Amino acid sequence: MTAQVAVIDRSETADWDEALWQQPAANIYASRRWGDYKGRLGGTVRRVAVCDNGEDLAYIQYQERRNGPLRRILVQGGPVLTARGQSRSEAVLAALLDHLALRPADLLAVKSYRPQDPEGITALLAHGFVPVVGAKDHTIELDLTPGRDAILAASDRRWRREVKKAEGQPDLTAVFLTDPDERLRSFDTFVRMYAALQQRKGFSSDLDTAAYRDLAASDPHLLFLEIREGGAPILVRIVQTGRERWTDFFTASNERARATGAASFAVWRIVERACEAGASRFDFGGIDPLGNRGVFDFKRALSRNVVQGGPTWIYARNRLVRRAAAIALFLRQS
Repeated sequence: MTAQVAVIDRSETADWDEALWQQPAANIYASRRWGDYKGRLGGTVRRVAVCDNGEDLAYIQYQERRNGPLRRILVQGGPVLTARGQSRSEAVLAALLDHLALRPADLLAVKSYRPQDPEGITALLAHGFVPVVGAKDHTIELDLTPGRDAILAASDRRWRREVKKAEGQPDLTAVFLTDPDERLRSFDTFVRMYAALQQRKGFSSDLDTAAYRDLAASDPHLLFLEIREGGAPILVRIVQTGRERWTDFFTASNERARATGAASFAVWRIVERACEAGASRFDFGGIDPLGNRGVFDFKRALSRNVVQGGPTWIYARNRLVRRAAAIALFLRQS
């Protein structure tokens, strides 16, 4: 690490989100509200800036848990590099490792949730991080730059038919929610629908909805959309919004949504909104063609651009610990 590069703790700085969201790679996982959520779950959360002669190179939020003397540290959605930091990825990681002062058995994991740039990959490899890729580390990405008309024209005929079907139903409306109380109510509706979906399909989720409820509802970078039939919500979709990239976060619906084409209608209204906001990419939030073929085919009807959303990168000072942790994570994901 060069003498000019320093790590500054900004855990208590009020303008963390303001600085973070100015960056093209900013995302929910690096934001203060997500850190507050993880803190409620028992983790110790810190926010740091990596600086060079007073200029910020990167913003990093990390969670730490201890198991006796062992530390487990996770960086979600980062490091988020500034324009000046784009070419300094190796120096940023070197500064972070020096700051964390890991002991031989401590573990560090880094997960970006988005395709990584060559500089970032090179930096991780140069510092000895091991990538662990699972089937669910893939997503479908839609290029928004052609514009809404060209996107719809290039979509599968089934998709266009479903959108047209939904738009032709006068009782079906798409409502973007901005009022805090309405968003809280909408989140509660989502929770009920999501619980019913989990019971019906038999899957689990790591999201603690009770701990995240007020944080999600108050987050200006989460878009809440309800599809309503006759004024009653039949689908709730929650989307992460960034300067360049919007990402499907959570969705849940009832049986009426399928009958009305509400899912296609919801995604299309979000794509329209993202285009209006100047975003260049829409991320469908992951795919599982083996375990959930129906949802995969639904997403693929709008775009067939399957990309790797970013592996989990594992680091430990001890090579044996590093390899063992990577193997254990791979087996758990398989």
